[in-house]
Amino acid sequence: MNLSNHHAVVTGGATGIGLAITKALYKEGARVTIMGRNKSRLNEVADTSELITAIEVDISNQKNVEQAFKQASTLCPISILINNAGAADTAAFHKTTYEQWQNMLAINLTGSFLTTQAALADIKSAEEGRIINIASTAGLKGYAYTSAYTAAKHGIVGLTRSLALELSKTQVTVNAICPGFTNTAIVEHAIENITSKTNRTSEQALADLVSHNPQKRLIEVEEVAQTVLWLCHANSQSITGQSIIIAGGELM
Repeated sequence: MNLSNHHAVVTGGATGIGLAITKALYKEGARVTIMGRNKSRLNEVADTSELITAIEVDISNQKNVEQAFKQASTLCPISILINNAGAADTAAFHKTTYEQWQNMLAINLTGSFLTTQAALADIKSAEEGRIINIASTAGLKGYAYTSAYTAAKHGIVGLTRSLALELSKTQVTVNAICPGFTNTAIVEHAIENITSKTNRTSEQALADLVSHNPQKRLIEVEEVAQTVLWLCHANSQSITGQSIIIAGGELM
């Protein structure tokens, strides 16, 4: 695969799944613009390759997003958008505050709406346009104590399906990737949260998380990144509107 004719934007592209996607894309020759709120971390990653550009952005702020994507498009028209930035808060539903609810929707759903609108004109003009939303198995099922996060991820799956239909007569594909619990800082935080609120050890908390996966393990970030590459391939043109599950057999 050679992606040297592509310019990809990866939100949350400096950590976790986003960083793995960034590395996979530039190793295949793509120019990659990484976006996020931690400018020092973005610059640290951008310094590793001349193919990577860092732009600080708050994806929940419309004007901020518009300015960031205008800057990215000026460098080179955007042909691939990876909506990866996200966050996960946990709370019992009756303890979920309005602010928590709004924050989960803003980061995990509205942000992807804003970035997709900002990049869409470029992507529709590309020879092979790709929009890939990093959702979650939470976008296809329910998990207790994550009602706001789960609602937002369900929204991402719905957005993916609707937009894929709208763009079906174009050369643009729109897909979602739905990983199970993945070996990232979000899962580390979840384990810390479980141990602080219960009498479980870190090992017991991890076992509880991976119990959803029939393979009884965490998903690795590289597995998600390789699926992104597959969807970016020219031979994946007929794959659109899909929610691709990476979860060891969960949700079969």
